Parts: sequence; structure tokens; C-alpha cells
Amino acid sequence: MNTLSPQPTPAWLNKVPEVTVGFWIIKILSTTVGETGADFLAVNAGLGQAVTGCAMGALLALALLAQVRMHRYVPWMYWLTVVLVSVVGTQITDALTDGLGVSLYLSTAVFAVMLAGIFALWFRREGTLSIQTICSRRREFFYWAAILCTFALGTAAGDLATEALGLGFQLGTLVFGGLIVLTVAAFYLGANAVLAFWIAYILTRPLGASLGDLLSQAQTYGGLGFGAALTSAIFLAVIVALVALAQHNANQAVGTATAP
Repeated sequence: MNTLSPQPTPAWLNKVPEVTVGFWIIKILSTTVGETGADFLAVNAGLGQAVTGCAMGALLALALLAQVRMHRYVPWMYWLTVVLVSVVGTQITDALTDGLGVSLYLSTAVFAVMLAGIFALWFRREGTLSIQTICSRRREFFYWAAILCTFALGTAAGDLATEALGLGFQLGTLVFGGLIVLTVAAFYLGANAVLAFWIAYILTRPLGASLGDLLSQAQTYGGLGFGAALTSAIFLAVIVALVALAQHNANQAVGTATAP
């Protein structure tokens, strides 16, 4: 899915990747790792929600600092930040739900309002929400604030659908996958490209969360019983392979662009 812009930025200056099939594959895998990885660290590794949240929050802060200091899109740095945002976004929603007893209905509504506010301010200041023009520090701050909010919102919405509304992991995966298919169809039928991108981006989070729970949770809870550790390891391995390929292609593109 492409997000067209009236004044597109050259690929080697933009700070985020082009929206290709590979982009969506890595994004969905990252969201699944965010769900299973957070569960593994907090439960299986015995770190607990508080320690996991603080550790991942600190790593995310370091990754964001390194990311914004880059002057171009660097695949490994970008996707490392996305994975960490996914874990932290999951932790935020889990802390509100499990730690503070906040209703999933309320947290979903609050995160939706927060995301709408970020988009409104971003559009008011920059005149576009296109990710093809993330070429300034301010736009990048808006971008990552929106990304973090989409992960928290997607986690809350996914848990709301699969747990509170009783869809379960299998049906939840099918429902969110179907909504993404409808969004893609709307894009090809002429819907606004930027709007379609952000809707799909938000929906991939609950899809990834539902898929992660489906694979990792025990069969008695409706999952396939692969466990959080194995699911996270497999998905991380695929992410590393795809990001390595993206990094190789990016290095070649930069070398070609800067060649005399």
C-alpha cells in the first residue's frame, strides 16, 4: 500500500521505509513479537510487569535517541525501534488493565482519542500525515508518538475483542485480518492513501496480538500451545532475515545515489 504525497521525499532522505509487502510482513511480525515478547519477559522469565516495563522503556528511549540522530532511513535501527515500541505499547496497556484495573473499553477509547489528537496536531503543524515525508526532526517526533499510540491502542482493542467481547484468538485473528483486507480493497478502489495506510497500520497491531496469543497460549485457553519463547524466537529470526535484506538493499541504494 503506497501513501502518495504531493512532494515526495527521495528515499535516501526519508527516515522511514517505503510501504511495500515486505514492510507489512515485518510490521505484523513485529507486533506479534511485541505481544509474545512482553509476555515471555514478564511471566516466563519472571521479571514481572514493573521490571519489564522499566527495562524496555529505557531501551526504547535509547533506540529512539539513536533513530532520530540518523540522517536517513537505516533499516536495522528503524525496525529495532519498532519492535521495542511494540513491546512497550503492550506493556502500557497491560499495566493499565492488569495493574490498575482500567477497563479495556476505557483504555481503548482513551488511546483512540489520544491518537486522534496526535494526528490533528501533526496535520495542523505539517499539513500532511504522509510517511513519505518524514524528513525533519519535528515530523519524526510526531511519527513516533503516533506509532507508540497505535501499538497501545491496538493492544487494548485486540484484548477488548478477543477477551472482553469473547471473540477468542482464532476468530479475532480472522476478524482483524478481514478488516485489513477490506482496507486494502478500499485503497485500490480509490480511498485516500494516507488514511488507508494508518487504518491498516492500526489494525495490524490487534492482528499481530491475536496471532501471537493464538500461537503461544496453551490449548486450554484457545491457543496452539507453542509458547511465548518459541513463538518470539521464530518470529524474531524471520524479522532479522528480512531486515538484513532490507539493510543490504538500502546500502546499495545509498551507494548508487551518492556515486559520482
